[in-house]
Amino acid sequence: MPDVGLHLLSGGAAQGLVGVLQEEFRGETGASLRGTFGAVGAMREKLVAGEPCDVVVLTAAMVADLEREGRVVPGTSAPLGRVRTGVAVRAGEPLPDIADGAALRALLLAARGIYIPDPELATAGIHFVTVLRTLGIHAEVAPRLRPYPNGATAMRALAHTSEQGLVGCTQITEITYTPGVALVGPLPAEHELATVYTAAVCAGAADPDLARRFVALLAGPASRVQRERAGFE
Repeated sequence: MPDVGLHLLSGGAAQGLVGVLQEEFRGETGASLRGTFGAVGAMREKLVAGEPCDVVVLTAAMVADLEREGRVVPGTSAPLGRVRTGVAVRAGEPLPDIADGAALRALLLAARGIYIPDPELATAGIHFVTVLRTLGIHAEVAPRLRPYPNGATAMRALAHTSEQGLVGCTQITEITYTPGVALVGPLPAEHELATVYTAAVCAGAADPDLARRFVALLAGPASRVQRERAGFE
């Protein structure tokens, strides 16, 4: 019997949550999940370019745009929750002070390397560059930025280095689910970014009913505890 599967294009913020829920979904439906995770801009580009997709998980604004364009089924979007952008260090290291903008500025100026997601296509990466400019230190720290295609990849790279004096910045969900890194906390209030992520059924879904079931599991009450543990508010 051929394997039944759902194709998922998702921002990296939801990767850990999908990983937790995929066996439950397979047990309930017999369907596997084939997820591609990355910067939300890159995932949107894949969908627009015609990559097969049954369910998308992107920012609420992007999903609304896709619905207007006829690329997702109207009325199927469901919010997973709000995700803050946070700061990370390697597990076991002292947690630095990021209580306010001045403390964050001092930390970033002292860092030997700063691990971030794509500064042009990833929500957190784009915002982080804005924060650097607001703090007036972009030019100074730019040579020490270490960008990766998405936050999960950036956090894994941070976890596996032995170099000292490093920090990372990405969505809190990507920090929480990466072994070897520790969440310092969300960005200070004056530099905060909180993004609502939304799931929706794609207009080209091979099995719309199965796709709806996954959206219901991902965003519904049955997975609320897992979403909160992952960092969705």
